[in-house]
Amino acid sequence: MKRLIIPLLVLPTLLSVVHSSHLNNKRELVVTSESTRETIELAKYLKDNGVVKYSAYWCPNCLNQSELFGKQAYRELNVVECARDGINSQTQLCIDKKIKGFPTWEINGKQILGVLSLKELSKLTGFKN
Repeated sequence: MKRLIIPLLVLPTLLSVVHSSHLNNKRELVVTSESTRETIELAKYLKDNGVVKYSAYWCPNCLNQSELFGKQAYRELNVVECARDGINSQTQLCIDKKIKGFPTWEINGKQILGVLSLKELSKLTGFKN
């Protein structure tokens, strides 16, 4: 009887681990700051001009960069998630592009690694408010 009870107690636990939703959870960078009209305009301009931000949800510098824009403007950016367990992950694209760190900006075919001020981004892309 004891031999039968132990497997019956263990089986539900194993099934919940194997089918647990946490295995499928995708993670994302969460921006909390508010955008300004100017940051939204800049983000739209960057997207319209093919500027891409390569990022990873777990990267503190990526979060700092995104907070400069604010959550509304961040949604306008063309962001490529490089982390395998990130939402809409495009890890293979990041590998193909030889992304070496985060954030990496791709502007006019050139990669620029690191957090850039909004002023620097404006200057590099020709954005004028």
